[in-house]
Amino acid sequence: MTQSGDPLENPIAERINGIVKNEYLYHFPISTFQMASKLLDKVIDRYNKKRPHKSCLNMVPEEVHNSKSPKLEKYKLSSYTRNKTNVSIY
Repeated sequence: MTQSGDPLENPIAERINGIVKNEYLYHFPISTFQMASKLLDKVIDRYNKKRPHKSCLNMVPEEVHNSKSPKLEKYKLSSYTRNKTNVSIY
């Protein structure tokens, strides 16, 4: 998810990857690329449309995205530094 390959540069993306792997993908035997692709499509759909997130006040991401209320940003951005320069995810 980052140019340098350092997972601490983008903690939000790494958190999502961990959830997808640990809660969904590790529970299915995957033998082909096509099977992995279909399963990943289902997992992403479930993650965005059916899985409540504490950082979104227990709403699903699609519901928050489609709402007219201000964006909910309850996560903390990392203050991780590398080579004495601050790393930004933006």
